[in-house]
Amino acid sequence: MSDQQQPPAERPVLNGLVALLAVALGVGLILAVVALLGTKVLGLGGDDGDAAGDSTARQSMYLPTPVETDEATGPLVTLHTEDPDEPTDAESVVPEDEPTTELTSETAAAGEISLQAVATAVASGERIYFSGVYPGGEGAILWVQRFENGDWADFPASVGVTNGTFSSYIFTGVSGVNRFRVIDRDSGTVSNEISVTVG
Repeated sequence: MSDQQQPPAERPVLNGLVALLAVALGVGLILAVVALLGTKVLGLGGDDGDAAGDSTARQSMYLPTPVETDEATGPLVTLHTEDPDEPTDAESVVPEDEPTTELTSETAAAGEISLQAVATAVASGERIYFSGVYPGGEGAILWVQRFENGDWADFPASVGVTNGTFSSYIFTGVSGVNRFRVIDRDSGTVSNEISVTVG
């Protein structure tokens, strides 16, 4: 009777872990089914939305076939197209007793320089943006001048002409009305004058 087999020892910890794992899987499966049904009932993540999104994405990636265009003639710039009598948000209203810059939408004749300022009044130390056209002045270097003590003095700035147009900006710490122009020193051609109130 000594060789009689003993019953296997019970393993309560292992049995408890197996039971816990089975319950967790069952609860997870139930939650997954509820979530899936909830999205179908509420219409979340539907195929229709995905299809619309894919369609939009495909349309945004459309590239037209390149075609040769006619060569443009004249300067490729649009100058101040708004009514100068109606101030815009980007413009500062200047009192009537102070001079304002006359902004024209006309292009300059060949060999003439037309200059304009983006704003007629800026804060002290703020950039003064300007642009213009110079038909026939391709590659020219235009030097900025300021009216000081009754004469035009060189200002430490210059800008090049490309495709008959130019644009840049300058700084000045001199408050009050500042008068500027640009000059092509090679030909002696000078632009019209612009006035900008600083401060």
